[in-house]
Amino acid sequence: MNLQNKEVKITKRLKELALTIRKHNILYHQKDNPEITDGEFDKLIKENNELEKKYPHLILKESPNNSLGTEVSNKFEKIEHKAKMLSLANAFNKKDLEDFVDRIKKFLNKSSSSKIDFICEPKIDGLSLNLYYKKGKLTSATTRGDGTIGENVINNIYNVTDIPKELISSNVPKEIEIRGEIYLEKKDFFVLNSKLLDNEKFSNPRNAAAGSLRQLDPNITKNRPLKFIAHGLGYSNKKYSSIENFYNDLKLWKMPFNEIIEKVDTINAMYIFYKKIENIRSKINYDIDGIVYKVNDYNIQNRLGFVGKNPRWAVALKFSAEKTSTKILEIDLQVGRTGAITPVARLETVNIGGVLVSNASLHNFDEIEKKDIRINDLVEIQRAGDVIPQIVKVIKKSKNRGNKILLPTNCPTCKSPTIKEEDEAILRCTNPNDCKDQIIGQLIHFSSKKSLNIDGFGEKQIKQFYELKFIRKIEDIFSLQKYKKQIITLNGWGDLSFNNLIIAINNSKNIELDKFIFSLGIRYIGETISKILAKEFLDINEFLKNMSNKDRLLLIDGLGPKAINSLLNFFKRKTNLITLNKLIKIINVNNFKKINKLSFFTNKNIIFTGTLKKMSREECKYLAQQLGAKITSSISKNTDFLIVGEKPGSKLKKAKELKINILTEEEWIKKTNQ
Repeated sequence: MNLQNKEVKITKRLKELALTIRKHNILYHQKDNPEITDGEFDKLIKENNELEKKYPHLILKESPNNSLGTEVSNKFEKIEHKAKMLSLANAFNKKDLEDFVDRIKKFLNKSSSSKIDFICEPKIDGLSLNLYYKKGKLTSATTRGDGTIGENVINNIYNVTDIPKELISSNVPKEIEIRGEIYLEKKDFFVLNSKLLDNEKFSNPRNAAAGSLRQLDPNITKNRPLKFIAHGLGYSNKKYSSIENFYNDLKLWKMPFNEIIEKVDTINAMYIFYKKIENIRSKINYDIDGIVYKVNDYNIQNRLGFVGKNPRWAVALKFSAEKTSTKILEIDLQVGRTGAITPVARLETVNIGGVLVSNASLHNFDEIEKKDIRINDLVEIQRAGDVIPQIVKVIKKSKNRGNKILLPTNCPTCKSPTIKEEDEAILRCTNPNDCKDQIIGQLIHFSSKKSLNIDGFGEKQIKQFYELKFIRKIEDIFSLQKYKKQIITLNGWGDLSFNNLIIAINNSKNIELDKFIFSLGIRYIGETISKILAKEFLDINEFLKNMSNKDRLLLIDGLGPKAINSLLNFFKRKTNLITLNKLIKIINVNNFKKINKLSFFTNKNIIFTGTLKKMSREECKYLAQQLGAKITSSISKNTDFLIVGEKPGSKLKKAKELKINILTEEEWIKKTNQ
């Protein structure tokens, strides 16, 4: 395989990983409904990171490392965090930990033998929360959201007895954000679940904590024994020198923080702490899924900054998954909105690490074939804090094991032919227009938070209205008014709930272009690609005009062959064009707005050359990018600045010939501080 073909293949895989990781991030962080295990998710992240490390020139704009999280819902007031809530990168073994420390030392221009203090503490599997105190009083309590804006759940937080409503001390900052995790202890989780109906039970403590915190009725939250542990500092007008100093204040304020904690300065000590906690993990009264390592010194943290959504100064070393065995009772087939047919194993219910599990996604038929999985087999399953575990292997083949699971030639829902495309492991239904499960999936996607965000119109309501034939196509959602008499007589409905639904539908009619594109549910066109398309075409008419122009689509940076072919196929279908023409008459699709934050270095082309003394080359580039600069590697007439260190070489000579602006390292640092 020549280099060009290899890079095309790598780029294709990076795009697949970005889409898959984004999907599962939304399911986990926003919907509290993961479909894969932590271990499987971690494998995707690890593969993506290894490819990006090996082929840095192929890193995508939509890389998982460039996205903080998911958008917030409209159920709660939206509040912007004063400091971004970042997400930890994961490590999986001692070598990853060594690489993490080495990267920090290289970035800081420190020798490999130099020592840096790290704080080590268990990583709680809970829901992230940002507490904002003004003049000592709790003013807001927000979820992570998309890392910039979160949901204000303060009315529910008032019922969490662990959290002080006021910080009482002589040294309380005027403003401070305290970050931590909301969680349920294992014993409280079992008590809570025992009081709920079978269809209301939570699958694990994290989902129970998240579901309890996001209740619109604070009285429901009040009756659930949520707890809080602080582990981080956001914005503070008081400057702390270290995590230790900050934790000392938390103790004074009677703010709970993790007391299973150590300060270490060697990799061996870091790993010893990891093994010690892993061995007592089952005895800790709350779920943990790894160890977090954080640079103790806040000044060093600030220098290190972050890459995409991850701070450079912290990492989470994940524990191995917990395992047990159980029996496969049935294997069902589910059809998704893009026609993907997923086999799901129904298990004899088993307890893994305090969580009752009864389902496991088998992902695809290749997985079943590879592991030779059949009904009635005893299988080993593993879980790492998720709803649905992974089947690792068959432990014992049953004497009366079921027949070999064959690829279905017809869709289990509509009986249409199935197809398995080249280079794909997924089997798909070929009838998107008449397959009930695909249509319902499309309706759910169109109405979801990331799309039109029709509040109060979720999966349950959509399935109900579909069965009653009130809606069969997307555009039917906007004609529900004519079924008012029938709907208000249904169980759970009435005048008020129906009127609220109509208001929500009407409110959804004003939408941004990128969200509208995403709402169409076109295969391979996720949020990132939708934004790329919106930025390219700016308005709905230009977008629609170019969707059959393959040559035009090929010119768009970030749009791969699968996405292009998917767009062309979608806009070839007559039924899709009819729906689109109806939608653009009903919905106001706003033009895409480009927003640029200007600074002295915004859009300037910068090159670094020579040996830099005060900063590493990596730190200089990071700082330049934060200021909006573009980093290039070769001098040309388009270069705006050359920053030179010692022994700059031929680049300096060429810059002088082209009359490029030249800055010394000292001049560069001075400019960045202006």
